[in-house]
Amino acid sequence: MPSSPSPSGVPIENRFSRGPEGWCSYDYHASMVSGRTNIFILGTWAKGGGVGDGNYIWTDHTRWSADTPEKPLSILPLLFYRSWIDADPVDLREREVSVSLRGDDLNLDGARCFFWVHGGNTRWHYTARPLEISAGRWGPELQRFVLRDDPARWHRSWSLDEPTALSLSQTLQEARSYGFSFTGFSSEVTGRLALGAFAIAARK
Repeated sequence: MPSSPSPSGVPIENRFSRGPEGWCSYDYHASMVSGRTNIFILGTWAKGGGVGDGNYIWTDHTRWSADTPEKPLSILPLLFYRSWIDADPVDLREREVSVSLRGDDLNLDGARCFFWVHGGNTRWHYTARPLEISAGRWGPELQRFVLRDDPARWHRSWSLDEPTALSLSQTLQEARSYGFSFTGFSSEVTGRLALGAFAIAARK
């Protein structure tokens, strides 16, 4: 289980000391075939070989598929729902995220990778900060960015019910899930994506 020492649920840190700590891939196509039951596939845990020789998790294209209701079309290769650990929604306004991502034989086909936040059946991608995926290695430093409560920095990609879609501020304030996306591809992204470190810091 990810550490979450404060009552508010922040700070959050995934060290992957014993396993994938709830991080999954979303297979949209399998979900549709199953009769609209969402299919999430748990990430694979690897002991050692991660950031600073720590543990890490990985997933690949056999576990994800394009989510066609998303605009633009998106793949959600890694995501985490707070309800999976019986945790309440968390306020992510102005929080700092740090992450390390690695790709092995990853063919993005023009895609970019973004962090996203979901709440109240509405998803926003933080398009102001495309993320780097180090090829075949871990980057020398963690990528760090602040989740600014500014709609100009984000893109709303999906809402279950357009008239009742949450604003960015509402979504950040009541975040129920978050993760990473691929958007802008011509054909589905293939290869392996690994997550070596993830944390959300308390507001300063």
